[in-house]
Amino acid sequence: MPKHIVLDTDPGIDDALAILLALASPEIVLDGISAIHGNASTAQVTTNALSILELAKASHVPVYKGCEIPLVQPSLLSPETHGNTGLGYANLSAPLNQARAQHGCDYLIEQIMSHPKEITLVAIGPLTNVALAIRKEPRIVENVKEVFIMGGAIRHQGNTTPLAEYNTYVDPHAAHMVFHSGMPMTLTPLDVTYQCIFLKEDLDRLLKIDSPITKFIADSTRFYMEFHDEYQKIDGCVINDPMTLALTFMPEICDYEDLYVDVDISTGVGLGNTFADFYNYEKKAPNMKVALGVRPRMFMELFLERMEKLANSLS
Repeated sequence: MPKHIVLDTDPGIDDALAILLALASPEIVLDGISAIHGNASTAQVTTNALSILELAKASHVPVYKGCEIPLVQPSLLSPETHGNTGLGYANLSAPLNQARAQHGCDYLIEQIMSHPKEITLVAIGPLTNVALAIRKEPRIVENVKEVFIMGGAIRHQGNTTPLAEYNTYVDPHAAHMVFHSGMPMTLTPLDVTYQCIFLKEDLDRLLKIDSPITKFIADSTRFYMEFHDEYQKIDGCVINDPMTLALTFMPEICDYEDLYVDVDISTGVGLGNTFADFYNYEKKAPNMKVALGVRPRMFMELFLERMEKLANSLS
């Protein structure tokens, strides 16, 4: 039986690749998408989600527009990383469909509560939608099957401040609420995602197929690769979000530790810093499973094979 996935996301180049991977993976069913502010405005990422689904002939998947600003912090978008539209140099057609009328937070609540212990939530953007859904309906905590979160930097340096990863830094208060909610969570921090680098030779392999899918991947990741080269001296680009999605059906990509993890919500240089109590100084029970080891080419081979399959089916 395939897993039923709800994706909370801010597409975003690598978020878009995660959507495509979900659609290309028979192990899972993408029930719906709740859009959240982050890589671009909520209005823009909602449009992006709709356009990506239509590109992949999957417009039957519903999209719900979620929160437009973080809980406490001012909004922080990332045009320097993902481009003004969030999708790099890709220029997708305006979607024919519209987002559903229901708010993204209410969709999360309704989906989880109407299918208890059946929904896997994959949260790959700032956690504002998830935090507010918990506040509005606390029973989702025990009714969600599992939660996969892309966020944080445990032993790795930050990618937004010296200490903080982007998703966590954008809404650290939401991350704090979710991390302490009691949900059954798996965290994929930069420690593992920054080893999963999409290389130019990987793109060249995909471009052997003439398809709207491979063109989109090329146009979007070219911008992302330029950013990684200029700012982080990385050859290629890090595709954080598809790796998180892949763990829902191929957990053996990573090695895990059960840890007590917290988020710094004080003001100052530490804001958004995600840290783990490895030596159990605070004598608190682990609140999540953290991916700390990874087999990056195992993931990349999976991703490439699935994108080839999807591209061939739509070429």
